[in-house]
Amino acid sequence: MRCFQNRPGTGTAVVAAGDNLGFVAETSITHFGPVQFYMAKVPDSANVNTWEPAGNVWFKAASISAVGNPLTSGESTWPAYGKSQVQFQIPKNVPSGKYLVRVESIALHQAQSVGGAQMYLSCAQVEITGSGNGQPGPLVAFPGAYNANDPGLRWSYYPIATSYTAPGPAVWKGN
Repeated sequence: MRCFQNRPGTGTAVVAAGDNLGFVAETSITHFGPVQFYMAKVPDSANVNTWEPAGNVWFKAASISAVGNPLTSGESTWPAYGKSQVQFQIPKNVPSGKYLVRVESIALHQAQSVGGAQMYLSCAQVEITGSGNGQPGPLVAFPGAYNANDPGLRWSYYPIATSYTAPGPAVWKGN
């Protein structure tokens, strides 16, 4: 639930706070639902290749979620649907240092009942540069940030939804 397959030593990308960070999937996102991005700061005393991000260390940095009204299960509602590349802007006030960045696609096509949502996720090792002095939060743990009964992990085809809130904490606004 944290990073799927951790492949230590795969390299660390260097990205400035405020820049875009992109992810490329082996195949396109084939199920509708939100795509969310979390970050966890690696302690200065830890090695980014071996650090285990357990406990309340993750904050939500961005979310690509549903748009429009009424909502559908198609590309017009879910901006990441059908894409093989997604990106987000690193918050400008993120403190410099090494981070794990977690990208997740939550597939809702079978989420009519509890436990039907499917999680697809991966992590990247990133070094953030800049002089950000924000205090990212709220911090959550994986597993633990979501509950199977969270409304954002359910999807009803009928009645047609008019709103959707992705699971997890609010996106950190960079303060």
